[in-house]
Amino acid sequence: MTGRERVRRAMDFRPVDIAPLQYFYVPVGYYEHGDKLNDLFATLPGDCEPFSRKPVPVPGPECFDAEGAYHPYERDEWGTLRERRIFGVWGIPCEYPLDDLSRIDSFRPPEPPARSGPEFDALCEATREHKKRYYKLHQTGSLLERMCALRRDADVLCDIALDEPDIHRMADMIVDRCAAEVDLAIKIGADCIGFGDDYGTERGLLMSPEMWRGFFKPRLARLFKPAVDAGLDVLFHSCGKLMELLPDLREVGATAIWPQLPAFNMAELAARCRELGLAVAVHTDRANAMTSGKPREVKELVKREYETFRMGDGGSWFYVEADNGFPFENMEALIEQIAEYR
Repeated sequence: MTGRERVRRAMDFRPVDIAPLQYFYVPVGYYEHGDKLNDLFATLPGDCEPFSRKPVPVPGPECFDAEGAYHPYERDEWGTLRERRIFGVWGIPCEYPLDDLSRIDSFRPPEPPARSGPEFDALCEATREHKKRYYKLHQTGSLLERMCALRRDADVLCDIALDEPDIHRMADMIVDRCAAEVDLAIKIGADCIGFGDDYGTERGLLMSPEMWRGFFKPRLARLFKPAVDAGLDVLFHSCGKLMELLPDLREVGATAIWPQLPAFNMAELAARCRELGLAVAVHTDRANAMTSGKPREVKELVKREYETFRMGDGGSWFYVEADNGFPFENMEALIEQIAEYR
């Protein structure tokens, strides 16, 4: 069974030969651990791409302030200026392009990706080669998170509650830009589109379910529909508690979720997702077990994840990234335990 076949079977809740595995490159892990992280991952290749040694980043002197602390400012492609204090952690917005929402008339999003021409043709060929063995995921963006990078989050939520016309214009502009990525994913022949928005906290939703269903749900449905019609999987990421939104996400086309596992009762989440037909990317607790736990605790948690989500029966896979603050012995424990199921 190839990696692509394995992940597709997991997405469809069909039994797999071994536990599927997805890696996601996070530079901070390599910054903290160097090439020994490459050596570790080389022992257990995944199903979404061939193993390759990732570069070990070295921040330049311009990234540090006069006291020697990491403190760069970076402007992203949408024009948001971010202040960064921890290498590898996404910066906090400090200049918002649409702080004054009346500027929306002159605001322009980044250029959409090319869907023809030499670069597009090369991407199509690379995707065809990739899919001979590996599952192809294409990331498409976010909505609420992008809105809160263009305008202060409290203002965004108040504007939605007050049904301000310009907040609808901003949201639709972002959806249109994300839709270009969905269209690209379809045209190059990707297996799946990835989309992420944090709708929950560790205590509950950021807004009422009614507000979410009125503002976000129809936009997600419109965004995902072309991918669903083309037969692509839809992987949706959100941190926080959002159990009550899971049926809605399934209804708008999500076929899998990447949740913040510690925000849920694991057994309840596994049962509900299996009932709904939502596959799960199993990302071992990075806030607690991977950061402050012992290797034995990491291994015990991985065992519980495998059994609770019935990974051998399909419907889930292991998702691995090396975030900041993970002791290397915990990364070793994670990979060693996953290896038992591969």
